[in-house]
Amino acid sequence: MTRLSSTDVRAVRPSPADLLARYRRNRARSRELFALLADEAHCSQPIALRHPVVFYEGHLPGFSFNTLVKKALGGASIDARLESLFARGIDPPESGAAQLAARDVREEWPSREVVRAFAAEADRLVIDALEHADLDRPGHPLLDRSEAVFAILEHEEMHQETLRYMWHRLPFAQKAAPADYVPRTEGAPVPAEWIRVPAGRATLGVDRNAIPFGWDNECPACSVDVPAFSIERHDVTNARFLEFLEAGGYRDPRWWTEDDWRWIQAEARPHPLFWERVEGAWFWRGMFAPVPLPASWPVYVSFAEAAAYARWRGARLPTEAEFQRAAYGSPDGEREYPWGRDAPPARHGVFDFASWDPEPAGSHPDGASAWGVEDLVGNGWEWTSSAFAPFPGFRAIASYPEYSADFFDGQHVVMKGASPATAYDLLRPTFRNWFRKHYPYVYATFRCVRSG
Repeated sequence: MTRLSSTDVRAVRPSPADLLARYRRNRARSRELFALLADEAHCSQPIALRHPVVFYEGHLPGFSFNTLVKKALGGASIDARLESLFARGIDPPESGAAQLAARDVREEWPSREVVRAFAAEADRLVIDALEHADLDRPGHPLLDRSEAVFAILEHEEMHQETLRYMWHRLPFAQKAAPADYVPRTEGAPVPAEWIRVPAGRATLGVDRNAIPFGWDNECPACSVDVPAFSIERHDVTNARFLEFLEAGGYRDPRWWTEDDWRWIQAEARPHPLFWERVEGAWFWRGMFAPVPLPASWPVYVSFAEAAAYARWRGARLPTEAEFQRAAYGSPDGEREYPWGRDAPPARHGVFDFASWDPEPAGSHPDGASAWGVEDLVGNGWEWTSSAFAPFPGFRAIASYPEYSADFFDGQHVVMKGASPATAYDLLRPTFRNWFRKHYPYVYATFRCVRSG
């Protein structure tokens, strides 16, 4: 699909040919990700809180088939057992990790050949529907404004990021680096710098009919008053987080809530998950090889670690509304992107699978917001202090009713922005991501704020 200005994207709905091309592009990207892995990784479970690799190779096309062909169009089944097996992922609490890790997955999951045959047939039927079926039916519970089509497209794009951070935990010998892979590590760490954002209004959410598609947790629009606050120009870098670690931050319960301190003690991991100590030196665990810790990269940590650092600095994490105000507010009203109205070009940030790694903070000044805050979209999701909750007037999406509602439990926290592995089409200002406070695997960073 031709990338128009963001104003045009909001006004013009993609054509059926655009949606088909996007599906094909998604499937090609997913196949490329699975092709990186050695066969022995097929049944491995690199993250105990996620299914093994085999599940996702079947889940992505299986979800699309189940949602569009079976549920929306009433199509016939391919294989009822596999459709059920690959229907939905998991989000267990930390206490369930041991039970998940202990399962003998080799006896529970089908062979890679069986999974790929199922995926191929699911793909064939989904593509046939995208080519020939009437998929925009006003008033239809699943096809009004082509809802089910957008749901399967964005579902796969989001899972591609899940695959990336899962692959990150696999042994290096089980994956092959692309021939052109070179991490960008040059650049001195940016100095700590605070920017004052004046009081104003922030729009959270969007009216369903104002954009081609938005998930249920993005709707409807609501507006809130945001008092003045100060926010860091840049994300907290590895260099600055190292100061917290060397000051004994992981050994001092003063900076942690009771629950977070219990987690840190139980994990017995006194540093960020993406860091490794080798012969007295710090390394970043890259996707394909260890990299001497890039001081200028944003640090990737859990919410609990981010919040502890912020307390140590005498600050806190931003609310969702404060992030929205810092990213999209301006003296002249709200913007569609931090930098203005133009749809995201590469010079504005690290997103849309542009890199396997983050890049030095401060590398994309063209992406700064009206206030001069940088990297608000790209280079890492950003933790907020806001619990993931519905906006007033929430209505579950018919094509995927459990997508948001199952996570309005007070245990999940909103993240905003984007990471290097966030798809282009998810870079809208209303998109919300969320994870548990102790989940350390996602590509998530943070910046601090102070009131007043």
